[in-house]
Amino acid sequence: MAALRTVTSYLRLLRSSARFLVNNNRKPGKWTNILYSSIASLTVGGGLCAIPFKQVDNLSHDSLVKRAASLVTDSSSTFLSQATLALIDTFTEYSKAVHTLIALQRRYLDSLGKLTPAEEDTIWQVIIGQRAQISERQDECKRFELTWITAVRLCETAAEAAYTSGAEHASITMRTNIQVAETQVEEARKLSADADKKLAETKVMEVERMAQYAASLENTNEEEEIPEAYLRED
Repeated sequence: MAALRTVTSYLRLLRSSARFLVNNNRKPGKWTNILYSSIASLTVGGGLCAIPFKQVDNLSHDSLVKRAASLVTDSSSTFLSQATLALIDTFTEYSKAVHTLIALQRRYLDSLGKLTPAEEDTIWQVIIGQRAQISERQDECKRFELTWITAVRLCETAAEAAYTSGAEHASITMRTNIQVAETQVEEARKLSADADKKLAETKVMEVERMAQYAASLENTNEEEEIPEAYLRED
């Protein structure tokens, strides 16, 4: 900035001198033309010196292809990250819904014979609503899993393209991200599978408890009917 102010002051001085010479000599002569040419040259030269220019590298085709491949891996990694997060959250919400249903069913089984018809109807309505929510979570898991599989395939293609173009670092980073995503999704899938296993065990227990309860009701009815039979015989 100091250099620019110095050049500007110098140019103003030259312009003032030129106007003085012109006013004293109305007919432009040889020296006047030379002076104008000098001022013009200094003006252009001073302006160019004062403005910083950034030199652009002459990139080769290989460099441009590597940069493009790196950009592809970056965008693919973002897609994979979002798809992985969505799938993990969906598996987690599904597992929570299953565990809630298990708790409701066990509570109902523990209360067999102790509930009024209205209370039994209420808890069954809650169980049916929870089963519907589980069904919705299953659909979300399937949908996001398809998206996640697509993201993994895209990242694999991007990693291969980066390696072929010479961007080895981008390719290695991409494959590492794929491995991390697969590990995270596998852990979430195990939690979902464990929830399904516990739900299946609860259903088996429900069948057994209901059978025992039905048998106890039949025994109770038979015991109540026996005195009536004796009365009829008498």
